[in-house]
Amino acid sequence: MKLMRVLNGEAVWPPPVWLMRQAGRYLPEYRATRAQAGNFLKLCLNPELAAEVTFQPIRRYGFDAAILFSDILILPMALGQTLTFAEGEGPQMPPLKSIDGLNPQAAPGIYAPVMETVRRLRAGLPAETALIGFCGAPLTVACYMLDGKGGGFPRTTALAAESSPLLDDVINLLITASIAYLQAQIDAGANCVMLFDTWAAITQGETFDRYVIAPHRQITTALKAANPGIKIIGFPKQAGTRLPDYVRESGVDAISLGQEVDPAAAIAACPPGTVFQGNLDPNVLREGGPTLARETRRVLDAFRGTPHIFNLGHGITPDVNPDHVADMMKIIQNA
Repeated sequence: MKLMRVLNGEAVWPPPVWLMRQAGRYLPEYRATRAQAGNFLKLCLNPELAAEVTFQPIRRYGFDAAILFSDILILPMALGQTLTFAEGEGPQMPPLKSIDGLNPQAAPGIYAPVMETVRRLRAGLPAETALIGFCGAPLTVACYMLDGKGGGFPRTTALAAESSPLLDDVINLLITASIAYLQAQIDAGANCVMLFDTWAAITQGETFDRYVIAPHRQITTALKAANPGIKIIGFPKQAGTRLPDYVRESGVDAISLGQEVDPAAAIAACPPGTVFQGNLDPNVLREGGPTLARETRRVLDAFRGTPHIFNLGHGITPDVNPDHVADMMKIIQNA
């Protein structure tokens, strides 16, 4: 598997490719399958249909990896917090006041359909296609649990600034639950896993150490102790100047870079041998044409000779023309 070779530190040319949210609304076949499921949450919890939408971009583009189709909020839902997806408004949860009503022991039975999806994926994917499991990192998941919805997360930001015992309780619960959730994905057939900390930037300084680096380190330490050789990709979005600290201290094997990061600066700042993932701007994929060709080659050239997984700096937007993805793949394959 090309992707696993890179995660082991090899600079492969051309690099392996997968794209964040590669199974999504930009694909007509995804929209048809989602309509069949009834709603987004039902789609995530239907192993047959969740596997189908994960397969779709692999069939269409031949990406080097498939990432499990699911959602970062399946885990808090499994812990006992009510989750709904309102059309046009995103996920919503009743803001958490304490962890007393949550039940970690019941979670594996509730997220069992996700593990069945993983098993179906590993059985049905080409042998050369890596399967990536994932979960939301504790801080990012806590943001939704405590604020109840997206939109800046003022409550969680304030709790982090004051080192709130409630936030500590939620983070600690999520560390333990995330280890179990990712371990279940590995047991079901995931070749590697990824931690998405989309809202890492709400922390600064000591709070970044406390709520981003330390939880990631606890998760990676536990998973590697139980699974020698497992590879873990971290994505602390907009970590800024703390990116090198995160690479050195979190225990991840690869760092995913947002589109705001300059590749040369990241390579210079991070330890030698760091494995990178990213970081084409999703807006460029939407634009297509000469801009897409130029920027795809720029990213390729920036990381050439470095262990690198070609990806976006964040997820594909629903308005991307699928033909633009095919154009990008041709550029990479002919590099």
